[in-house]
Amino acid sequence: MIPEKVRRALEAAGLEALEFEPGSTPTAPLAAARIGVEVGQIAKSLLFRARDGSYHLVVCAGDRRVSSSKLKALVGSKASMADAEETLRVTGFPPGGVCPFGLSGVAIWIDESLAAWETVYPAAGTDSTGVPTSFEALLAATGGARAQVAD
Repeated sequence: MIPEKVRRALEAAGLEALEFEPGSTPTAPLAAARIGVEVGQIAKSLLFRARDGSYHLVVCAGDRRVSSSKLKALVGSKASMADAEETLRVTGFPPGGVCPFGLSGVAIWIDESLAAWETVYPAAGTDSTGVPTSFEALLAATGGARAQVAD
């Protein structure tokens, strides 16, 4: 079931989530197969903790990796990927369902790698969802900022 804070954020943005059987979309390759799209169209959300204690959610194409050096240049210090417990505590979402909708207290960076696709699919707070949207609509719906941190 889609968390209420995500449902409200999607509704406010005029977006609707696709919902599938539980556990069917926890990784970019599995989500792409389930939705029937390219892996690059899956907008994976990864939480990082900077040395100053700030949190940064990077949303990038599912076929890309976040560059440590590019992320460091963007946030001003080295950043480490948050573990599963920390991710759940900070975002309210478990790994496999982390999404950029309905978040507070976390900087959201939408990577330019997603701009290559007409439609991208971030999760909606569960490991069995995908939200069809465009790069520009994702920026608007999340209040995220454009970034170039993926290789």
